[in-house]
Amino acid sequence: MKLAYDPDTDSLYIHLTERPAADSTEVAAGVVLDFDASGALVGIDVQHASHTADLQRLFVSRLPLQEPGAT
Repeated sequence: MKLAYDPDTDSLYIHLTERPAADSTEVAAGVVLDFDASGALVGIDVQHASHTADLQRLFVSRLPLQEPGAT
């Protein structure tokens, strides 16, 4: 997963996978879900992100991450 913020458009994009989007649906004002060709969710676009979220802080909690170098 990758988070990308574009200050020019004030958009926060959450890439859930590297697969390209084939379709999009706005599910709430300024929130767009992107889907791949098979209908799987691949990304979330939050428009006007600085008005919606605190972009100065990022917390990660309880993700199933491995330690660097772990197999």
